[in-house]
Amino acid sequence: MNTRVLIVDDDPIVADSLREHLSLEGYSASSAYNADEALAALEQAERDTDDAARPPQPYRVVISDVSMPGTSGMDLLREIARRFPATAVVMLTGYGTIESAVEALRLGAVDYLTKPVIDEELRLSLERAIRQQALVEENRTLKRRLDGRFSLGGIIGNDHRMQRIYELVEAVAPSKTTVLMTGESGTGKSLIAGAIHQQSPRRQKPFVELSCGSIPETLLESELFGHVKGAFTGAHADKIGRFLAADGGTIFLDEINSASPAMQLKLLRVLQERRFEPVGASKTIEVDVRVILASNQALEQLVAAGQFRQDLYYRINVVKIELPPLRERVSDIPILAEHFLQVHAGQLHKTLLGFTPPAMDALRRYSFPGNVRELQNIVERAAVLTHSARIELTDLPANVIDGVDHGLLRALTGRDREPLDSDAAAWVPTPLVDALLEPEKRIILKALQANQWNRQKTADDLAINRTTLYKKMKQLGIDDREERRAG
Repeated sequence: MNTRVLIVDDDPIVADSLREHLSLEGYSASSAYNADEALAALEQAERDTDDAARPPQPYRVVISDVSMPGTSGMDLLREIARRFPATAVVMLTGYGTIESAVEALRLGAVDYLTKPVIDEELRLSLERAIRQQALVEENRTLKRRLDGRFSLGGIIGNDHRMQRIYELVEAVAPSKTTVLMTGESGTGKSLIAGAIHQQSPRRQKPFVELSCGSIPETLLESELFGHVKGAFTGAHADKIGRFLAADGGTIFLDEINSASPAMQLKLLRVLQERRFEPVGASKTIEVDVRVILASNQALEQLVAAGQFRQDLYYRINVVKIELPPLRERVSDIPILAEHFLQVHAGQLHKTLLGFTPPAMDALRRYSFPGNVRELQNIVERAAVLTHSARIELTDLPANVIDGVDHGLLRALTGRDREPLDSDAAAWVPTPLVDALLEPEKRIILKALQANQWNRQKTADDLAINRTTLYKKMKQLGIDDREERRAG
């Protein structure tokens, strides 16, 4: 087993007997006789290793007496929670009370046992502590993972389409090439723009962003290019525009589809020449700025409808990045939800260990019309309202819980749930497991067809592993004949 456990008790007989017992059980056990010795042992274990090729082996669990001279067990618990968050703690006491037990659990203890400790009780407590420690370590690993390959400037996701976007970001970042991003609102276009800037040689220069749809048409030109004093009513002083503020860096123009035809013409000139005149000025300003644009509408359709200049569209459509809606990257929902939960837990000073399976299943099945932004808001709400260590189904909004019927089922089958038959006599009793087989088959077939029968992509979209998908296909009678008929 080789799990390192530290026993802390001011009574050497208790500490050493527990150490010997746990050693016989297969644990790597040590003992300390006060809180200071325990903290020193924990610090040393974080640094030490008996093999230069192996990392340090810290203590995974501390079993501590509550009442000790000097630094108490409760104070030791506080220090461990602050300095060694990946170490689980079990508290021992000879005279336990409900109040002290509640306080210990509130401070982060996994369990609270009374002396003399029953062997089976101690074994179960250690198993719980190790499971919690594993969850904490999993969260730390997840954070490192998000900070690394799966997090470029805050972008999170391992869906194959997001992987392609990471590759595009890395490829386009070193250049000055104009980038156009498309996708629904809330899919993270601003984060992509920031990641491109952060990975570019311009990272030390300004990153300036502006949502064109949030600025009145009469003020947008001034906001972009600046103005001189007296250029219009209310222009009481010279103002630097966003293009000049971004000189040497990057400017990100969101909702470019909302710009008027006159503004589109001005933008076309800036993109071609990197030159402009502030409102009311005759002097031309030249800037070195990288331009990234985004639209939440299909610009091709706007061009066809005569609402967007064709020449501007061709000028900005150099490198195009299309962000998929969250409902099409279901496999990313857990990693995003866990990330947002840890962020908000830190802000709220709460210890939140994740989501219960029913809660995560509801999130996977919801259609997220507001995309990643909506998911973040849902997780924040749940983190604020929950009274549990894990987010439960009841912590989620009613529309998300109801979305188990309306979200993924509608996205994959194109069908809303059928209304209940008001005539109870017409209902034929059917075992639930049998009644669910046909809807499940339709969902899997639709997903397979949407992914051109690519099993791995289908499994990712359905948030199951490929082996489970194969088993379900066999159970439901889905085979290559379906594929040939679909072809």
